[in-house]
Amino acid sequence: MPAATPGPGAGRYAPSPSGDLHLGNLRTAILAWALARRTGRAFHLRIEDLDRVQEGAAERQLEDLAALGLDWDGEVVRQSARAEDHAAVIAALEERGLVYECYCTRREILEAPSAPHAPPGAYPGTCRDLSPAAREAGRRRMRELRREPALRLRAEVDSWQVHDLWEGEVTGAVDDLVLRRGDGVVAYNLAVVVDDAAVGVDQVVRGDDLLSSAPRQAHLAHLLGHPAPTYAHVPLALSTAGARLAKRDGAVTLRDRLERGESAADVVERIGDSLGLARCRTAADVLARWDPAALERRPWVVDLPA
Repeated sequence: MPAATPGPGAGRYAPSPSGDLHLGNLRTAILAWALARRTGRAFHLRIEDLDRVQEGAAERQLEDLAALGLDWDGEVVRQSARAEDHAAVIAALEERGLVYECYCTRREILEAPSAPHAPPGAYPGTCRDLSPAAREAGRRRMRELRREPALRLRAEVDSWQVHDLWEGEVTGAVDDLVLRRGDGVVAYNLAVVVDDAAVGVDQVVRGDDLLSSAPRQAHLAHLLGHPAPTYAHVPLALSTAGARLAKRDGAVTLRDRLERGESAADVVERIGDSLGLARCRTAADVLARWDPAALERRPWVVDLPA
């Protein structure tokens, strides 16, 4: 199926520049691009560089995506350049009484009893309604630890429903998620919602390890007055040992495969094979032939020759 003429709405791909993209990342990028293009959406790239950044990784990632045949609309956005927008959103939520300070350590959160049916690590609301004296004690403790209190959202619900292209209606837990971490860095859940809304993203294609985050993010989008996007969570790529694909599994990046004599077209063909599509040599071939309804819902087990 050829690409439709771009209209309102957009899809996106948002890698973290912690290293080169492996085959599973590249597969998700192709599917995000193909799904956006076939539905007439723009396609944006965002570099999520708030955490670990390997020098030169972002540039290599863009080169690799282009080598597979992907294109994108507008400039590539670096999440770190949007700090003012993130801070403004947190300030607006504070004015509405929807933000509070949290003085808990990660260990304390993991060890605290949680509500029934809450996912592991969900925040139990320890600091939500502290007295002024308890808050001052918490601030003193943070100063002793040489860190700032985290800022958390005062969530209005304990669950939220989203729509996923393959999973259908998904209801998931919503806790008082972190908006700004104790080290002063804006949290992923806030940044991704704000940055997607800024460029009109209404279709989010990403790995299914992030499906449990979708209800939290959709609820935050609702509080900010943004419609929730349609989600499409792609099964992960796994090693033959059943673990998430990683550098330790060998030649798993495009550059690894090029060093072993393969071409970018060979890598796309390998990805096409994982989708049941033979002889795809560029991302455009996947766009023309891929039927999203036929996506295999099991993980892609990557068995690579040395």
